[in-house]
Amino acid sequence: MRSKLSVTEFRARLKNNTEIGSVKVKLSSFRIFPRFGGSKPFYGHFDDTDFRLTLNSELSPTIFVIKGKYKSVDSALKLDYIVEANSKFQSIWVEYSPIVLIVAINLFFLFFGKGLRKASTIVNLFLLFMAFYSRWKANRRKKKLEQKFLKIFEIIK
Repeated sequence: MRSKLSVTEFRARLKNNTEIGSVKVKLSSFRIFPRFGGSKPFYGHFDDTDFRLTLNSELSPTIFVIKGKYKSVDSALKLDYIVEANSKFQSIWVEYSPIVLIVAINLFFLFFGKGLRKASTIVNLFLLFMAFYSRWKANRRKKKLEQKFLKIFEIIK
C-alpha cells in the first residue's frame, strides 16, 4: 500500500500520534495511566523501518495490533501492514470461549437441571446472542482500528 505522505512526514505523524510503550503491557492490567484515554490516538512503538500500534484507550481496550514495515520507494512511501490479535491465546479465547460456554451450560442442564427445560432454552438463546455479538464487536473494533490508521496516515489501498 502507499501513502500520500513522505517518509519524514510519516515518521512525524507516528511521533505525534503515538504514545510510546510496549503493546504487551498496554493490553494487560499493569498499565494504569492514562485512565481515560490519552491525548494521542495510538499506543505502541516504532523505529526507522517498522511499527507496532494499538488504540490508546483504557475504556475500550482492543486486542488487535497493527504491525507493519515502511520504506521509501521511488520517492513514495510504501507500507506493508497487517491487523492481528496481539497473542494467540486472545484470538483463541475470542473464537472458542462462547462455544465452550454453550456446551458447558447445556451439559449442566442435561445432567442437573432436568426440570429446567424452558430456562435452558432462554439461556441458550442468550448465549447464542452473546456469541454473535462478541464476534461482531471484535470485528468492529478491528475495522475501527484499521480505519483510524488509514485516515491519520493517509494510506491509499
